[in-house]
Amino acid sequence: MSDELLRRLERAALVLTGVAGLLAWVVPGGGARMALSVLGGAFLAGASYWAIKRGVTGLADAVLRRGVARSSRGFVAFVLRYALLAGLAYVMIARLRLHPIGLLGGASVIPLAAMIEAIRHRS
Repeated sequence: MSDELLRRLERAALVLTGVAGLLAWVVPGGGARMALSVLGGAFLAGASYWAIKRGVTGLADAVLRRGVARSSRGFVAFVLRYALLAGLAYVMIARLRLHPIGLLGGASVIPLAAMIEAIRHRS
């Protein structure tokens, strides 16, 4: 995947996050709590995207430098990133009591942005 494609995907996800947050605020039954839930879900999706992107970049760099990726440090970093994501999700759901539908909607912005880019690229 090219860097330009990833930048377009990231920009589309940011725009979709703003639109989804605004919609969650104004629709009947929405409001501030729902908008915060959407933003929280988008934050989780963004953190996951960042973790995957960073992990893949690190793995590719290790393979190019050494020819083989043998790093227990890389594995530990991978596990810690996902433990952090799980902790963030727990805090958002159990402690902040953000709405699960809003979290799901926010977490959907990156797949939706990818779908938009795929349609745009196909056209």
